[in-house]
Amino acid sequence: MNFDNILKIDNLWEFASLTKLQLDNNIIEKIEGLDTLVNLEWLDLSFNNIEVIEGLEKLTKLQDLTLFNNHISKIENLDSQKNLHVFSIGNNELKDIKDILYLRRFPNLKTLNIANNPVSSEENFKLYIAAFLPSIEFLDYRLIDQQTKAVAYEKFQSQVEEQIDKDNKARILEEIQEQKELEIQKHREAYVEYLNTDKLFEEMYADDPEGNKLNEIPGVDEMVKLFREKLIAVCLELFNFGLSEFEKRKAEVDMFWECVNEAKLENKQECMKIIADFNKKKKKLFAELQHLNDPKLTEIKVLEYAQIINDLWDKLMGLELQIVDQLEEVIKDFDRNMQDMVGTFIENVQAFLTQARELENLHNEKMIESATIALEKAAKNELEEDISEDLRMLLVDKDTVINAVTSSHDVHLLKIDNKEDDIVTRINTWLKNMITAIHNEEEIKRNRSRVTEINHLIDHLREEIDAFDVNIGVTDQISGTKSKVTFKGSLHRVSVTNGSGPSCDKTARFSNAGLTSSDCSNK
Repeated sequence: MNFDNILKIDNLWEFASLTKLQLDNNIIEKIEGLDTLVNLEWLDLSFNNIEVIEGLEKLTKLQDLTLFNNHISKIENLDSQKNLHVFSIGNNELKDIKDILYLRRFPNLKTLNIANNPVSSEENFKLYIAAFLPSIEFLDYRLIDQQTKAVAYEKFQSQVEEQIDKDNKARILEEIQEQKELEIQKHREAYVEYLNTDKLFEEMYADDPEGNKLNEIPGVDEMVKLFREKLIAVCLELFNFGLSEFEKRKAEVDMFWECVNEAKLENKQECMKIIADFNKKKKKLFAELQHLNDPKLTEIKVLEYAQIINDLWDKLMGLELQIVDQLEEVIKDFDRNMQDMVGTFIENVQAFLTQARELENLHNEKMIESATIALEKAAKNELEEDISEDLRMLLVDKDTVINAVTSSHDVHLLKIDNKEDDIVTRINTWLKNMITAIHNEEEIKRNRSRVTEINHLIDHLREEIDAFDVNIGVTDQISGTKSKVTFKGSLHRVSVTNGSGPSCDKTARFSNAGLTSSDCSNK
C-alpha cells in the first residue's frame, strides 16, 4: 500500500497471518495499529513522516525493518525485535554516535543502512560501526571485509573491550531481572505473590497513621518487631503451601490435556482408518461402474454407493458421539478434581490467615496494655521528653488513645481480610474461566466444527456421484435398435440417443430407470 497518501495505520487487525507489509511513500506520522500483526517478518515504512520508533513491541518475528527517509532522531524501542536481520534507517536525523551502541543487542543483525544521517559524517564512522557492531556484514549496501574489521578493532580496542564488559554486566543484571519476573509470575499464578516477604506487614502500617504514632511508645518497638517476625513466618508457611498446591494443580491440568489430546488423537486415527476403508470401496465401485453396460446393475451399484456413504456418515457420527461422551466424562472428572483442590487450597489459606488475625488480636491486646501504661505515665509526667508531638496528642485521655489503638487494629484486620478475599476471588475466577473455556472449546466449538466437517465430506461425496457419468449401450428388445443411455449420477437424468433419431432426456429415480429406446418414442 505505497503511494496512497496514507496518514494513519489502521484497520489491519484482521490480517494476523500477514508476514510482509509495505507502507512506504505515504504521509504516515506515527507507527501504530500493528499490534495484531504478530507474524510480520518484513515491514517497510520508508519515505514517511515518522519521528519516533514505537508501536513495534508485539512484532517479535520481525527480521527486516525499513525506516529509510523519515525524521527519526534516536534508535529506540526495538527491544523485542531479537530476530532483526536487516535494518535501514538512512536519510534520518540521527546525531549521536552512541545511538549505534543500541544496535549491539541484535546479534543476528547483518545488514545496516544508516547513510545520510548527521552522525554518519563523523570521522572514522565506518570503522566505528565495524568495531562496535561486529555482526554487520553489509554497511550501506557495501561489504565490510575482515581486514576492515581488524583495523577497526585495533583502533577502538580499549573502548570495545570496555563496552563488552558493560554489556556482560548489563546482560547478567537483565537475566537476573528476567528470572525474578518469571518467579513473580509463578507466584502470581499460585496466588501467593510477595507472601515470602514482609509486604503484608508493610501494607498494614502503610495506611495506618495512628499505628505509626503508637509505635513510638517506649518499649513498643520490640513488641512490633516480634509481631512482624511471627506474621512473616505465617505468611511464609502460606507461601510455601501455595507453591506446592500450584504444582499439584498444574500437574492435574497437564494430565487433563494429555488425556484429552490422547482421546482426540485416537478418535482422529479411527476416523482416518474408516475414511481410508471407504476410499478403497469407492475406488473399486467407481471402476466397476465404468465397465457396466446393464442399467439395472448400474442402478444397484449406485444405490450400493449411496448406502456406503450413509454407512460412512453413521460411523463418523458414531465416533463423534463417542468422543463427545469421553470428553464429557473426562471434563466432569477434571472439574470435580479441580473443585476439590481449589476447595482445599482455600480452606488452608483461610486457616493461615486466621493465624495472622490471631497474631494481630494478640498484638492489639499488648498495644492496649502499652498505651494504657503510657497514658498513666503521661498523666504523671513520667514519659520521656523526646517523644513526638503526635504521640503526645494521643495520650491526652483514655478514649483518645484507645480509639487510636482500635483504629490501627481495624486497619490491620482489613488488610488481612483483603488479602484473603483477593486470593479466594482470583482462584475461583481462574477455575470458573478455565472450565467455561474447556466446555466452549472442547465440547461445543470442537463438536460443531467436527459435525460440520463430517457433513461437508458427505455432501462432497454425494455431489461427486451426482457429477459422475455412466454411458451404457442398450438394444431395444422389440425393434433391435441400438441406443446409448447416459446415467448422470443420483440426479437420475437418463439421456437416450437412437441410432437414427433425435435424443430425449428423461429424469427419473433409478428405481424407474429400466428404460429402453422405445420409451423415447412413446414419451
